[in-house]
Amino acid sequence: MITENIKQILTQIPNNVKLVAVSKTKPLADLEEAYSAGQRDFGENKVQELTEKFEHLPKDIRWHFIGHLQTNKVKYIAPFVHLIHSVDSLKLLNEIDKEAKKNNRVIDCLLEFFIADEETKYGLDLSDMDDFVGAQNFVPQRNIRICGVMGMATFTNDTEQIRREFQSLHQIFQVLKEKYFADQPHFCEISMGMSDDYRLAIDEGSTMIRVGSTIFGKRR
Repeated sequence: MITENIKQILTQIPNNVKLVAVSKTKPLADLEEAYSAGQRDFGENKVQELTEKFEHLPKDIRWHFIGHLQTNKVKYIAPFVHLIHSVDSLKLLNEIDKEAKKNNRVIDCLLEFFIADEETKYGLDLSDMDDFVGAQNFVPQRNIRICGVMGMATFTNDTEQIRREFQSLHQIFQVLKEKYFADQPHFCEISMGMSDDYRLAIDEGSTMIRVGSTIFGKRR
């Protein structure tokens, strides 16, 4: 079933959109089946679970950290994480840079923006960006690379609201690209869209969707 679900999603999305299989809470056997189906990008939101799965699964997997990341946990994933989707403070960015340097790595990151009408979501505001980007300034010796933006829409059945929120994130991406990253081709990712709304997200410019239940089934 997992194999068929992955194949079906891949037939529905453009070639330029990356599928991240959200494997949080799922057993190793489920990830192994997805891996056997060709899936290589997996998303986790808990550091301990991510490190345990990393130890047991093939090393060509690209691990995406998609949850709220505490600065004191960065060191555990810095040796291997492929992309951190959820950078929501300069303090966190600096910590990722520090731990990446210790591991002689450059870690790719996305800036998480608050686009939802929910207080429980994390994220930056566009008005933060002058101080944020100006403070770290992307000097060459830094060990982080900002590759784009991430956001989570409101959990609602109102598709027009979700569409507006996705449009908002796309607009934020465009402003940042023009103002701060015009000469940096790696700044190209918009991570938005999950199982219930990824088609809508793709319509509004998503380049990376985070899909869990549509691949692995509802949480048991």
